[in-house]
Amino acid sequence: MTASSDRLGLSALTALVVGSMIGAGIFSLPQNIARSAGPGAALIGWAISGLGMLMLAFVFQNLANRKPGLDTGIYAYAKAGFGDYIGFSSAWGYWVCSLLGNVSYFVLIFSGLGYFVPAFGEGNTWQAVACASVLLWSMHTMILRGIREAALVNAVVTVAKIVPIVVFLIIAAIGFKADIFTGDFWGTATLGSLGEQLRGMMLITVWVFIGIEGASIYSRRAGKRADVGRATVIGFLCVLALLMLVNLLSMGVLGHEKLAHLHNPSMAFVLEAIVGPWGATLIIIGMIVSVLGALLAWVLLCAEVLYAAAGDGTMPAFLARQNANDVPANALWLTNGLIQLFLVITLFSAGTYTSLVLLGASMALVPYLFSAGYGVLIAWRGDGYAEPAASRWRDLIVALLATLYAVWLVYAGGVAQVMLSALLYAPGMLMFALAKRQHGQPVFTPVEWGIAGCVLVVALCGVWGLWHGSLTLG
Repeated sequence: MTASSDRLGLSALTALVVGSMIGAGIFSLPQNIARSAGPGAALIGWAISGLGMLMLAFVFQNLANRKPGLDTGIYAYAKAGFGDYIGFSSAWGYWVCSLLGNVSYFVLIFSGLGYFVPAFGEGNTWQAVACASVLLWSMHTMILRGIREAALVNAVVTVAKIVPIVVFLIIAAIGFKADIFTGDFWGTATLGSLGEQLRGMMLITVWVFIGIEGASIYSRRAGKRADVGRATVIGFLCVLALLMLVNLLSMGVLGHEKLAHLHNPSMAFVLEAIVGPWGATLIIIGMIVSVLGALLAWVLLCAEVLYAAAGDGTMPAFLARQNANDVPANALWLTNGLIQLFLVITLFSAGTYTSLVLLGASMALVPYLFSAGYGVLIAWRGDGYAEPAASRWRDLIVALLATLYAVWLVYAGGVAQVMLSALLYAPGMLMFALAKRQHGQPVFTPVEWGIAGCVLVVALCGVWGLWHGSLTLG
């Protein structure tokens, strides 16, 4: 077999991009968006998010081409552009985002099973947490023994994910009613101003697009380098169309007020409203098989974020140690220990799947913001450019738009999400200090001391808010 036979064409690359972006979030999208936005605001919000995330996709593609040596993760861009502490914070934030994503998967699985076993509720009852804990540590044991996903599991997961979505779209299109969709079209009667609605839905749209940065990893496998950029755009537009159709068709079936009060996975209950219980059963089973199949890989992937960062000195050295099966055992123990902690926290707070999604999306904003900022820096400086100036200016404009979008997301998330995020960023300073001391380096530069001080102040405000009840996890 020749090397060229292993290369991927445009259609294969596009399929990989689509497959990596469609996750569990789509199954809960109808309720997640409807709780914040009406149909009119949703259309505008998807347009903003679509453009912003597309700009970010272009930035990641450009960075992969211009800086191929920075291949340890998207935090490497923040580190190269803005120093060690910002780079560490990006790695830490991306890890916590992935960790919360796994917690949300466990909650969503048992929320779905709650349709058949009422004791599981919305995935945050003691019965659900107990069963989720057994599942978590069973996977932990399998991974430590070197067991990973097989190709057959991937195939089953793909079918389980795509078939229910396609069935849902066909039936929802048939059941769509224009008068339901246009009733309170702008949502101002129940959801507040257009601006408030747009802000409310932004973090949800970030969550369902997380993974878009992974498209650039297929560059080395492409038959034609230009196909990677095309596949990124085509794949992104396909996913955007699917997400919008699931969201908007649902609003024409039940209306955003009813959607907002559904349990998750809400797609199941939209289909149930059209065809009866078998529709909910189809979606729930498809979602559970999909998420269970993905969890084994995602639990390991979450640990490997720490492992990769430890390998280049960003994280403490103990996280780079592997066991006899070449599994990053220390990183896995730390990751799953915190997943267990967050599962327990869901018992004692109003936290549900949506709360975890919002917090996870907030944690992703730092690595996205500083990656976009690094794109601005290299385009402005001409770092890595041999082409005419027009290419630099195009990339500069794209990176600036992506940066503005990331800043807008921080604003849209609101003060509460900033404080909750700071609470999760602050403990990371201990890990950063340990990594620095292991290399015999000062912990912070003068500028970094100022940044760290601001994070601590905001985190303390968050602690105060949680203590006095003005800030909640729900």
